[in-house]
Amino acid sequence: MKRSKGYRAAAEKIDRERLYSPVEAVKLARETAVTKFDATVEVAMRLGVDPRKADQMVRGTVNLPHGTGKTARVLVFAVGAKAQEAEAAGADLVGSDDLIERIQGGFLDFDAVVATPDQMGKVGRLGRVLGPRGLMPNPKTGTVTMDVSKAVSDIKGGKIEFRVDRHANLHFIIGKASFDERQLVENYAAAVDEIQRLKPSAAKGRYVKKAALTTSMGPSIPVDPNAVRNLTAELEEA
Repeated sequence: MKRSKGYRAAAEKIDRERLYSPVEAVKLARETAVTKFDATVEVAMRLGVDPRKADQMVRGTVNLPHGTGKTARVLVFAVGAKAQEAEAAGADLVGSDDLIERIQGGFLDFDAVVATPDQMGKVGRLGRVLGPRGLMPNPKTGTVTMDVSKAVSDIKGGKIEFRVDRHANLHFIIGKASFDERQLVENYAAAVDEIQRLKPSAAKGRYVKKAALTTSMGPSIPVDPNAVRNLTAELEEA
């Protein structure tokens, strides 16, 4: 694959034989952002789990202390008073059968979906559309709830959802390249703390096998997967 001059210059700053601490990786990511727009900073991890087994599935949510840098478009399936609550909380799209028809017709201009429990019988028909995109509402992630106001506010405020894929990989956003180092490190620490908390008891051996940090269209930076404690203290020392 032919890479741009900017990408090659950024890649030359990264030592592929080294595992960077999260603090070092964040600094390097901001230095190697190659886009003219405000690049998204993402993390990828390879976990030591077998996602084919139900007791080793890793899935959850976390509220990033500094948000994601992006205001998510939230769609809510609700009617009556709950629909009004969702609208008051800032939901971008609220409805029921009308939204189901739009989505079945190809409409996908939203980032998160919330539903009240009574709507799930209908929403279930969208499983083949929403499921592969990680948008299907689920009680475990707080997106099937009667408290639609809180769900919408959390998502708008920087709540992210993560789920291990069938290859045991995990991907999540920790912010934008315009964030300062502390904001990115604290977001990373919050996400990693939650992922560690969700370690399945059935998983054997090393839990986080590999980790990498990258910006949109930028080179990947290998991160020490064992560096998960006292990250903000390391930032003070840097």
